[in-house]
Parts: sequence; structure tokens; C-alpha cells
Amino acid sequence: MIPFHLSNVLLTLMVSFAAHAGFTIYIIGDEFNWLMQLVILIFIILPIYILGHLAFEKYKLVYKKYTPAESGKILVLNEKYLKKKKWPSKFKNYNDFSKEK
Repeated sequence: MIPFHLSNVLLTLMVSFAAHAGFTIYIIGDEFNWLMQLVILIFIILPIYILGHLAFEKYKLVYKKYTPAESGKILVLNEKYLKKKKWPSKFKNYNDFSKEK
């Protein structure tokens, strides 16, 4: 899991760094401060990535399909997962072609 997160952060850092460097050097024509820009991008990317990761982990925890019981054999279905997976009533007979309109 750690290599996945590192590659995500590095890829985001590389893309934003290259875009900013290209814009600064070729479009505006100013001098590009590599170290300062790297620090600024890290301080922007890391909090957003960490918050997104925590939000996704909370989402997975709330909407997981089941929780194992104490014995490990019985599964308790999660009510929120079941409610989330219900189709609207208009789709109840969606593929039923026997009715004429």
C-alpha cells in the first residue's frame, strides 16, 4: 500500500511541478526557483492527498458489505450497504417487455 501512495504523490508532484515550470519559464519568462516551488507544492499536495485518503477509508468503513461476528463464522450484513444497493422502484420491471405501454 505504501508504494501505491508514494507513486500517487510523486506523480501528482511531477505533473504540477512540470506544469508550473513550463508556464513560468516559457510563457511568463521569469526565473524559476526550483526549491521554493517544490516546498510549496509538497505543502499543497500532501494535506489534500491525506484528507482524500481518510475520506475514502471512512467511506469504505461505512459502506462495507458485512462484519464478521465474534466467532468468525456468522456474517452480519451492514444496513447502510443494503440501503445503498437498492434500485429505484421504476427499475423494478425495467427489462420486462411483456407489458404494453
